[in-house]
Amino acid sequence: MIVVTNRIKVVKGMGAAMATSFTASEALDLTKGLVKVEVLLTQNLSDYDELSVNMYWESMEYFTAWKASDSFKAAHKRPEPGTEASSKQSPILGSELITYEVASLKEIL
Repeated sequence: MIVVTNRIKVVKGMGAAMATSFTASEALDLTKGLVKVEVLLTQNLSDYDELSVNMYWESMEYFTAWKASDSFKAAHKRPEPGTEASSKQSPILGSELITYEVASLKEIL
């Protein structure tokens, strides 16, 4: 199993409001190889909010296939230039993608 984390810095005060947008898509329910998605909101930051969107995948191949999929492209599509949506400033200040291999796991249920 692998975990892919998208660590996203956003405008202060926007983190909690944005968190659910990363788990709301019904397309995720149909994504082959995706085990779960969790969104963590970093505590005690003063200059910006930070979200860690953790996606758990059965393998890197499934993650790679998802990145090439139409649902990924639709979820990450930018607004068309000249539209009202394109004139709004994005709350996202930056992001970093980190990939992990799960080396050991103990689940307590």
